[in-house]
This record gives sequence, structure tokens and C-alpha cells, in this order.
Amino acid sequence: MIFKDRGIEIKTRDQIISMRAAGLVVGRTLELLRGEVKPGVSTGDLDAIAEDAIRSAGAQPSFKGYHGFTGSICASVNEEIVHGIPGGRVLAEGDLISIDCGAIVDGWHGDAAITVPVGEAAPELLELARICEESMWRGFAAAKLGGRLTDISAAVESYVRANSAYGIVEDFVGHGIGTAMHQPPNVPNFGKAGKGPKLVEGLALAVEPMITLGKQDNHTLEDDWTVITDDGLAAAHTEHTFTLTPQGPWVLTALDGGEAKLKELGVTFGPLAD
Repeated sequence: MIFKDRGIEIKTRDQIISMRAAGLVVGRTLELLRGEVKPGVSTGDLDAIAEDAIRSAGAQPSFKGYHGFTGSICASVNEEIVHGIPGGRVLAEGDLISIDCGAIVDGWHGDAAITVPVGEAAPELLELARICEESMWRGFAAAKLGGRLTDISAAVESYVRANSAYGIVEDFVGHGIGTAMHQPPNVPNFGKAGKGPKLVEGLALAVEPMITLGKQDNHTLEDDWTVITDDGLAAAHTEHTFTLTPQGPWVLTALDGGEAKLKELGVTFGPLAD
């Protein structure tokens, strides 16, 4: 049985372990795609590879058919922030691509995203991607049982602000996840700590910073999906699904559960399995 507190889905230990199976499919698929990103490859090629990997693992792509979305991944290149529809766009040397991937195993969802350079990208793009990813991990490090949801938000914002003048996208946020891909509560990438729902066992969240080289102002293209920066400058997007156990964070979509990075940050790793 799944318990809901004010619409927020609280999972049992066994249900969280089931979510790990979906998380591993997502994590392995993204690692496969990371190795396939190169000049001359189209976003449609990456999508076909992802769908085959997900289905071969006995899972279903979360995104395929979601509100009419046609891909198994979102592939957002350069000025595209999120929700890029995979297709005929061919990657070129120096591009930056964000790949968002979701999978369902036995009714449970996993969701994660990476930003990858295409060949040799400019140093400022590599730094944008690095800070985006690092800010997500700082969010996990700030999460404690009994704390509040915006402890994560504040940590993400604080790291970005302390290390750059990048824009932090406010129109799109992280989210709860479990028997559906998008659930309450929303997880903003900005705000003051100590607000929002309490962080409790059984809560699973997808934390996903989206930052821009210039201003965070954005708009959606006529395809009703692809979100791009108004100033045409590049964006980065990183995401993992995680939960909190009595020992600490467990990153369900990271292949090592987040162990290496959490230990680097001095945070106790809290797996329930593996």
C-alpha cells in the first residue's frame, strides 16, 4: 500500500528498492548515451539507442507518448534548456547536449539527465555543465531527514551563485516521483532554506538544476515542447532521482547510488540495497 500525505507519495522500504531497479535502467542508459555522443550523430540516433536499451532491460520509456511526446529521451542542444524533441538535428563539434531519460519498471519510475560536450567544447561550456552538476550534488548533501524541502533548493542556488553569474531557470523545477513521473512536491532550484514539506523516509525526489550561460529568461518553441533561452546562449541540465534513509541520501539513478560523490562531499551514504 502507498501512503499519501497531502498528495505526496510516501513509499515503503520495499517500494523504494523497486524504484532502484528503474533508476539503474535510467543510469545505464545515460552512460551508454554518453559514449555515443559525437559529431555527426543525430538526436534521433540517440533516441533510438535509448529506446532499445530501455526496452531490452525489460522497462518502458517514461517519456514516449507522455502528453504526446514522441521521443524516449529529451535531447536539448546548446540554447535548448529542456524538452528538446529528438529527431534530425545532427550534433556538431563543440555543441553541448543535455539528455533527459526516464524508465518504468513494474510501475515505478526513474528519471535523470546529463549534459555532455560534443567532441571538444569551449571551456565556458564545460564549466557551465560542471557547475550545474555540482549544484545538484550540493542539494543532495543538504538534505536531511527532518529537514525541509527548500534546504535542497537553497543549496543548489547557493552553489551556483557563489561560483558563477549564470542564470537559474525558475520556470521549470524538480519534482516528486514514484508511481508517476511527475508528482508533488515541486523542487525549485532557488529559494530560502527551511520551507516546504518535511523530508521524511519514503519520499523520492527528482532534483534537476537548469542553468544558463546568460539570463534565465526563456520561451517554448512552436512545437509546444522545446524550451530555449531568449538570448540564444547555452544551457545545462542535470538530474538524479534520490531518497533519504536513516543513514543518508541514496541516489537511485546513479550507478553507484551516489556513494563516491557523497563521500567526496563528506556525506554519509545511505543505501537500502546493492
